[in-house]
Amino acid sequence: MTEFGKINLHAAGMDLGTEQIFVSTDGETVKAFGTFTSDLHDLKTYLIANGVTTVMMEATGVLWVPIFDILESAGINVCLVNAAHAKNVPAQKSDPADCRWLYKLHVYGLVRASFIPDEAIRELRIYIRQREDNKDIAASHIQHIQKAFELMNIKLHNVISDIMGVSGLSIIEAILAGEHDAEKLTALCNKQILKKKKEKVLESLKGNFKREYIFMMQQAYDAWCFYQKQIENCDIKIGELLKKMTENLPKPPQELLGKPKPSRHDDLNVDNLHDQLVCVNNGRNAASLPGFSDSAVLKLTAELGTDFSKWATDKHFTSWLGLSPRKYQSGKTNKTRRSLKKNTKAGQIFKELSMSIAGSKHLALKGFYNRIKSRSGSKAAIKAVARKLAKLYYDYMTRGFTYVEQGLNEYEKKYKTAMIKGLEKKAKNIGYQLVPIGVH
Repeated sequence: MTEFGKINLHAAGMDLGTEQIFVSTDGETVKAFGTFTSDLHDLKTYLIANGVTTVMMEATGVLWVPIFDILESAGINVCLVNAAHAKNVPAQKSDPADCRWLYKLHVYGLVRASFIPDEAIRELRIYIRQREDNKDIAASHIQHIQKAFELMNIKLHNVISDIMGVSGLSIIEAILAGEHDAEKLTALCNKQILKKKKEKVLESLKGNFKREYIFMMQQAYDAWCFYQKQIENCDIKIGELLKKMTENLPKPPQELLGKPKPSRHDDLNVDNLHDQLVCVNNGRNAASLPGFSDSAVLKLTAELGTDFSKWATDKHFTSWLGLSPRKYQSGKTNKTRRSLKKNTKAGQIFKELSMSIAGSKHLALKGFYNRIKSRSGSKAAIKAVARKLAKLYYDYMTRGFTYVEQGLNEYEKKYKTAMIKGLEKKAKNIGYQLVPIGVH
């Protein structure tokens, strides 16, 4: 039996817990450390004293982050792995046994390391994810405001599209200030709404303004305002970090910068966001791709970084994102089944972008979406378009090219031509000729 060769000679395996960390530097002996910061520094000193240059540990929640930061700053390579990939063989389960098993896996190079971007990208990721969390919580308080409206029998949300827009906020603030006259509240709407929907707005604002309902709305509105401020603070941090990341980078020429793509869903308040994103991404203006905006590119940069050499091909990239169908085959019968893979956050961003493609009227990818949807349903179509977008993003970021939008009509025309050509070929193979309707 051929033995595996050792790849990482100065390795260690580490099992993380909330109270103790177990580490093995030889696959036999195990030493335990606490989880306080001073204990983590003692662990770092122990590893260095034993000549360890690389460590493997499982990605357990966020427990790995503090020790990762300390070991990385000491120049020790930390190999973070998916717990499912490092699953131990059936045996008695214990933390010391796990760290010895991780040592063996690492020494022989049997498990691939998870993708971890550089420190600046990880910092950007924290701000972006925190911002998204704040937006989600703020959205829940909008639902509470709407619930208060329902209790008052105020049907404003049935008349205007956004109750947290300029007109909606003016009405909410007036109600909380004690104004309950429907005509005076209606007058707070902008001219466009008054021109088209004045009577409906007036009727919708006639309600039952009980003080407990007003109190409920006040609580929800105050909470919403608080999280708007938190979002603003995240924007400030994002702007400061982008400025720091780009201060020593050469500014790309104007033809590469292009122009920011306007989007009503982009609410990021960061000065010079577009130019800084192009600069950070090595002169690549990904917002020029169909369905992409500066906000989406910023989120993808925070999740994926700017170095795409971690993925050898676009197929590796889309598979890592969880956007490729995964096949499992066993036995001689050649039966296959699909195995599910949880989406990464970046994969989910591409799915959100594909939803905007599904709602477009002119993009060529909408034709592709329609084809998949008619055959396999909207869920499969969303994922298929997301994979297309991910491949487009990978190719653009790694090779660079000028994307030319051919438009939905041109796409449908080419698809129809290809279908006719295929049908004519099939008819010819069986001795028939394809004749258009009405031709004799």
